[in-house]
Amino acid sequence: MRDIVFTRNSGWIPNVIREDGELKLTLGAGADANHEPRTFTFSISEAHLAVIREDLARHLLLWSAVLPLCDAAGTRGRLDENAAVALLDPILLAAPADVDALFQRIRWDRSRLIAHGADIVLLERGQVCAAMRAATETSNGQRAQEYHADRRRAERGAVLGPLDAAILRYTGQYLHGATVPRRIPDAVDPALLPEVMRVIATAEQACAGMRIGRDPRRGNRATDRRDWDRMETAVEAAVRRAHPGLVEDAVRTVSFLMCSEAAERSRSTPMEDGEEAAGRRADFGGSVGKTALSFTDDKGVEKKWVTDSPRTAAAEFWAFVGDCSAADNEVFTIEDEEMGEGIQLHFYADSIARIMTLRKGDGSSDPKYRVEYSLVDGIGGYRNLVSAFVRGGYASLEQHGPWMSDVAEFERARRRRAAR
Repeated sequence: MRDIVFTRNSGWIPNVIREDGELKLTLGAGADANHEPRTFTFSISEAHLAVIREDLARHLLLWSAVLPLCDAAGTRGRLDENAAVALLDPILLAAPADVDALFQRIRWDRSRLIAHGADIVLLERGQVCAAMRAATETSNGQRAQEYHADRRRAERGAVLGPLDAAILRYTGQYLHGATVPRRIPDAVDPALLPEVMRVIATAEQACAGMRIGRDPRRGNRATDRRDWDRMETAVEAAVRRAHPGLVEDAVRTVSFLMCSEAAERSRSTPMEDGEEAAGRRADFGGSVGKTALSFTDDKGVEKKWVTDSPRTAAAEFWAFVGDCSAADNEVFTIEDEEMGEGIQLHFYADSIARIMTLRKGDGSSDPKYRVEYSLVDGIGGYRNLVSAFVRGGYASLEQHGPWMSDVAEFERARRRRAAR
């Protein structure tokens, strides 16, 4: 038979129960192998119950000291009840000075006390009893998270000023720097918000007109790392120059915000951007331009494009790349069968080959091709080459060289670039 004798408003603070006539403290902590919460119990006396009823601070201190024992039990081990019982008198019945001394010797859960309102300065000084005078039954988990975030920063020498902290709160990165930043003005002290907005305005001016393009080589939602780095550098330089007192964490979170927003704008824009739309007008408005193309990847997947398709050839090709590209699928080809020409993109090597059919094969001879290679400078270089080919074919690529027909010469050029 189990009856609840005493409980507090917060469901996680340990309860006192009477089981088969014996008083016990019971608490939930950790999880079992199936990720279900574990429950631990150990015996207490009427004297301990009296203190638990009347003294919230001592109750919370006991909880903080018992939690490491629960952690030590793991997913299936037993609680060291002797160790738990040994904590009762020194925490619940001893003088404050003795309790403080005990907490210098044992493991205890600091974050639990901070979440329940402990004075952090006194806690850091080892004055745990005094620190708990402001304790509350209600838990504020974010307060404990912020404390640990500040500790992590302090360990690497970063100390936030009021404006630094306000900027991190504005971007939602005060607790976790790896989260995607966003604009949360309500999270900032109204007195500091105008200063935060001046920093944000500096960043916006620094990257005005810049964009982060998409990089279909890494999937349909991937963005160009070079564009990201370029914007990041511009924003951070401007913010440091205009606001020299900011710590690096604040500067980086502002650049992260600008880059993330630019990348999201790119992801929400159709693959057919302004440059490709201009190419489409050239295709349909003049005599140049391809009328039918075939796209293939390294796995044998093929897609056809014709003039009356709803998107430009370049846009259709990059969508095809975004759908098919993978770590083991990095060679893509665009072929104009009618003209006997094409290009082959080697994403793994940042290179491209242009191919011209010099003689078609027949029953008595194999076809003969001219193959020339060139190095490519990132996704921007690939986009330029693809757009040039779909508008003007093999000959239009001449200005985008140099082109090398000797494979050994090309490999030497690749090695020289890799060594830079």
